[in-house]
Amino acid sequence: MNQSPETFDTNAIQALNDRQLRAALLNLASTFGERRKLAILSVNDWEGLRAQARSIKDETLANLDQYLEQFVLKAENNGAQIHWALNGEAAQRLILDLLKEKNVRRIVKSKSMTTEEIHLNEALERAGYAPVETDLGEWIIQLAHETPSHIVVPAIHKSKRQIAELFVEKVGIEPTDNVDELTKTARRVLRERFAEADVGISGVNFAVAETGTFLILENEGNARLTTSLPKIHIAVMGIEKVIPRLADLDVFLKLLPRSGTGQQLTAYQSLITGAKRQPDDEGPEEVHLVILDNGRSRMLAHPVTRQSLACIRCGACLNACPVYQQIGGHAYGSVYPGPIGAVITPQLSGIEKARQLPFASSLCGACREVCPVKIDIPELLLHLRAEVKQGAASRAASQTGKVSKHRIERLAFRFYAFAWSKKLTYEWGMKIARVFQRSIARKGRIGKVSGLFAGLAPALEAWTDWRDAPTIAERSFREVWREAEKTKGK
Repeated sequence: MNQSPETFDTNAIQALNDRQLRAALLNLASTFGERRKLAILSVNDWEGLRAQARSIKDETLANLDQYLEQFVLKAENNGAQIHWALNGEAAQRLILDLLKEKNVRRIVKSKSMTTEEIHLNEALERAGYAPVETDLGEWIIQLAHETPSHIVVPAIHKSKRQIAELFVEKVGIEPTDNVDELTKTARRVLRERFAEADVGISGVNFAVAETGTFLILENEGNARLTTSLPKIHIAVMGIEKVIPRLADLDVFLKLLPRSGTGQQLTAYQSLITGAKRQPDDEGPEEVHLVILDNGRSRMLAHPVTRQSLACIRCGACLNACPVYQQIGGHAYGSVYPGPIGAVITPQLSGIEKARQLPFASSLCGACREVCPVKIDIPELLLHLRAEVKQGAASRAASQTGKVSKHRIERLAFRFYAFAWSKKLTYEWGMKIARVFQRSIARKGRIGKVSGLFAGLAPALEAWTDWRDAPTIAERSFREVWREAEKTKGK
């Protein structure tokens, strides 16, 4: 199925009819939700930690150019080779040129949302390479020719039976539903790929300006093998990954695993500070770091959208979102699903192409409550909805602040405020509304509005496309009260 953000509505309907998917999502939400609740109890001041993380991110984003320069200078002094990429195509060309220059034949990759964002695997395959994903979940979906359905657990949509059948078909094992046998198979195959790889490609979780070090978090050990066994390591990171100080990692290492998977700490934390210094040292002979913009500078320039760049890709907002819990990640048609995907994707791929995604939310605020860096995702969604409604794709690059309201919308709200703030206009307004609703009410509900009323009030027609509302009572509370008082007086 060819899914994209443009077909979100049909994608979502198909997902709602997938019982196996919905059972997996229910299990995901309950399991990770409960683990997260327990994990944050181990921190004395969780809210204080969240506020500290947001403060660090705000400071970094306000001075991002300075911290990037500092990081690059330190990383180059450590022996890393830095490459800048304005967009995904430029990053693909840089990496392909590097592979050609180094006469690379075999490639292993560790989990990286940034390389998914630039569609690196597809570019490598078009150039004749066969990159091998080494994270177990990523390897499973690579074998299935699918895309990740979750930021942290990419194969969450697949059942044990589906994975077993996939291994029989693609790896050639005997049929089994034994999980140990399946993981041993993956380990055996992937160990061979690690041993023969010329290049390892990874993402980056955090880059420390103070030391020129970057950090990769994982639970399987595959990222450490990807970055240390091959002679060449290529890492790809967005410009927003930089943080000022090494001590800042203490904050994010407490927040990210607890928020994402409910762990107090991930199993592996690989701090990489350049290539190996001596021939007998362990590690790669060359470390290349591709620093990617791909629309992030545009997000940085806007006071509302800037906070999108504070995201640390923990996936907590997905687990808490009632929409994601029903439809999963593939329905979004984007590398980044869930609430954070609904705000990042329109900014990366263009708001016209992903115009449905900002509306894929009930605005309940659960995403904001669980976000470890206090991103106000509902505010971002409302901002993008306003952009969509104004048909202002070009305004995505606007350097101004709030999105201005349409003239008719401003007049409508002014009239609403006037009518509802004065007793006389309120009472007469309600009387008029009771008369009009008799033409559109059915069985005590106001449903889909059409005909003359749709022509007079197009917004009401659109609002009732997917909603209904109870009718206004035939008599107000005051009228009922006055009548009761009269009855008592008789």
